[in-house]
Amino acid sequence: MTMLATAAQMVVGLFVDDGSLALAILAVVVLSGITATFVPDMPLVTGAVLLGGCLGVLFANVMTATGQKSRGVPMKHG
Repeated sequence: MTMLATAAQMVVGLFVDDGSLALAILAVVVLSGITATFVPDMPLVTGAVLLGGCLGVLFANVMTATGQKSRGVPMKHG
């Protein structure tokens, strides 16, 4: 049973390793959904919100991680 629980934790860890990144991406997806609801005739706007939001969140996460690494703060691994 512990082997199954460990495997489940590892699978969840693949998707939710960094909680703040997961929440930020979820917020971008929700914002894209809201955009799609209010502007249904312009799917490119929704796509731009989704793409720009995800890239912005990823960039911010990388900058935060490299800042922690350069200041000597240990990074969380697996």
